[in-house]
Order: sequence, then C-alpha cells, then structure tokens
Amino acid sequence: MKNKVNKINNPKDYFDRVHKWGIMWNITALLLLLSIPIAVSVDLGVWPKGSDMLKIMPPLMLSFWLFAVVEVFAYVPMLGAGGAYLSFVTGNITNLKLPCGIKAMEDAKVKSNTEEGEVISTIAIGVSAITTTVILAVGVLLLWPVLPKITDGVLKPAFDYVLPALFGALAAGYLAKHWKLFILPLIVGVIVLIILPTLPAGTLLVPTIIVAIGGTLLLSKLNLL
Repeated sequence: MKNKVNKINNPKDYFDRVHKWGIMWNITALLLLLSIPIAVSVDLGVWPKGSDMLKIMPPLMLSFWLFAVVEVFAYVPMLGAGGAYLSFVTGNITNLKLPCGIKAMEDAKVKSNTEEGEVISTIAIGVSAITTTVILAVGVLLLWPVLPKITDGVLKPAFDYVLPALFGALAAGYLAKHWKLFILPLIVGVIVLIILPTLPAGTLLVPTIIVAIGGTLLLSKLNLL
C-alpha cells in the first residue's frame, strides 16, 4: 500500500498521466470538430472546391495558426499542464479560463509552475468549464424566444461593446497591480495598429507578447518590479 501511495503522489507520474489524457482529449476534440463539416458535406452531397480552399485557407492559417502557437507559449507557463490541456479543449481561454486560473492561484497564495499552482489552476478551470456549460445551456433554453428582440432592439448598440467591456473589466485588476509591465506592450501595440490598422488580433499578439517578455526581463534585472 505504501508503494502505491508513493507512486500516486509522484509528480512525474502525475504529469505523465496529465500529458497522456490531455493529448488524447485534445485529439478527440479536434476530430469531433472536424466531423461536423464532414458530416454536413456528406449529408448534403456538397464539398468545397480545392481551388476555393487554396484561396481561403492560407490567410486564415497564417492568422490562426500563428495565434495558436503564441497561445501555447503564453498560456501554458501561467496555467500549468493540466489547466492548459483543459483550457484548449473547452475554449474561451482569454476571457474566462485564464482569469479563473490566475485568480484562483492568487487567492490560494500559490505560484504558477509549482505543484500547488498546477492543482489549483486545473481545479479552477474545470469548475469554470462546468459552470459555463450549465449557464449557457440554461440561458439558451430560457432566452432563445426573446433574444432576437433584445439584441435587435434599443439595446443593440450595447451588444457591440460586450467583448471590449469584458476584456477591460478582466484586465483592470491585473493591470492595476502590475502597471509597469503593460506600458511598453501597450505603446508597441498602439504603434503597430497605427501603421497596420487592419492587422488581425492574433498577429498583433506576437510583437506585444515579445515586447512584454523582454520588458519584464529588463525590469527584473534592474530591480524595478
């Protein structure tokens, strides 16, 4: 029994299982997502033309693939292995899973990239995913008869600013605590948007994240944090 307990409590064994199940469920989620358009095409007997795919896919891949790679390097160190796998399967990372994981670790007074932070982050993101699913299901069932009247009525202009308002509210608390870290990325982001106003958000993340990491390392070496 003692050897069994030690094996369960072994961090390496834990991370081996996290990676095993995380990879499996990410692949499963990817196959399920791809099965929807395939099933629609099979049922309707309509398939996209190869020439059209070659025209549409490259710009989309350039934007979203770059964003996907950046997300891995940006989110995994903050959320840990378990939290990252769970977040990538359930989605809605930036405006929900990431704030939940970080807030839970702050309240528990643990740091990311630690065993304690790994556990707290994974639990918080799991609870967040369950809560979101339940709320969405209840909301869809209760609001679908009246939602078109709300979103197309006098409140329509307000719905155009839901995401900016949500991101601002989520970022306000973090930026107030670490205001030195966001000044340089903010300046760089504004300059890039002035030069390239139509640049996709996923591409804009690349220079701002690089500048944020470099600025943080510089401030840390200068003991200004």
